[in-house]
Amino acid sequence: MRKVLLVLLILVIGGVVAADRIGVRIAQDQIGQQVQAQYNLLQQPDVKIHGFPFLTQSIGGEYDRIDVAIGNWTQDDVRVSDVRIELRGVQAPLSDIAAGNAEGVTVRTATASAVVPYSLIKARAPKEVKDLRPKGDNLEVDLTGAIMGFPVGGTAELSVKPTGKGLSITPVSVGSGGVRIPLNLLQQQLTWNVPVTELPVGSRISQVQPTPDGLRIGATADNVQLSKLSQS
Repeated sequence: MRKVLLVLLILVIGGVVAADRIGVRIAQDQIGQQVQAQYNLLQQPDVKIHGFPFLTQSIGGEYDRIDVAIGNWTQDDVRVSDVRIELRGVQAPLSDIAAGNAEGVTVRTATASAVVPYSLIKARAPKEVKDLRPKGDNLEVDLTGAIMGFPVGGTAELSVKPTGKGLSITPVSVGSGGVRIPLNLLQQQLTWNVPVTELPVGSRISQVQPTPDGLRIGATADNVQLSKLSQS
């Protein structure tokens, strides 16, 4: 009898786990469809709902964390890559999720990040910039040419700051390669902008970090409604 009960218990637990996993896949697919429709994406993003068991979260309509991987994202003809959204404290009634309705879905904190490729940054740089690469929290560039009659060469270090018009890239120091022009004039002529101002969380970019592949940018918004994110 004990063996029979043990087998039955295993079968019941297995059935609950299977139902739980099926439920989470359905919910992930529904959220992916909603995000794809709101942002008019060519592909449905990958969605991962964290936490176990899922059924307990879905019945209560509260989720600790949901990750959304969008991939590429275009804003003002500027294409960034590896766009990720992390949603914390998601309130999503089961009835809304089942109906594909995002009106009642709210998020305590939404954090988005993306990578701006260096090739894109260089494409918008002044012609005197021949190459660029990360250097700590800044960028380093190679310079060749002339500015206001002054010959330039060697290297310069540039800061990257998020502004209301995008990422502002400005020289902050000159290397030892023989740049023969005052820094203030260099800043006037070699400051440029990459027009990425927001990510899909309805908030301005607030973090910039150089990586080997490009600038990793981030934005965070609090107390947002999923259906309104695309209106930013």
